[in-house]
Amino acid sequence: MPPARSETSSIGAPKFMSAIASEPSRPAETRFTEVVFPEHANHYGTLFAGNALALMAKAAYVSGARYAGCNVVMARSENVEFAEPVRVGELIEIIAYVERAGRSSMTVAVEIVREDIASEARKRVMHGTFEMVAVNKDGRPVAITRNTVQEV
Repeated sequence: MPPARSETSSIGAPKFMSAIASEPSRPAETRFTEVVFPEHANHYGTLFAGNALALMAKAAYVSGARYAGCNVVMARSENVEFAEPVRVGELIEIIAYVERAGRSSMTVAVEIVREDIASEARKRVMHGTFEMVAVNKDGRPVAITRNTVQEV
């Protein structure tokens, strides 16, 4: 009898939608991938720092909102380091996770990892921390009452 096979898509990749829909907890990390296009670059052909910060802030928002179970706003960004440039055409993965949580605020660490498609080499090229505050529908700080993020 042949071994059981998991359901796959037309290209042989596993179908994940049923597994995602049944997951009971929220992810411990927020991850997304971007391609650096010319409209994201500065005059040197590398990722413009303002665009990198926007991507990092977006990841910090998603990670913080998932952690708190409500909207969050950025109170501060600090220790943002741009270690190496990222060139047009390169892939970047933005990774964010909550490092610390208080009554209504949390510190979200964010890093950007550059990936070379051909060699599959990966290197952390940017990182920073963002202080996020849980807020209600009126934008006022509220206590964080839900935390479904697993310890990393």
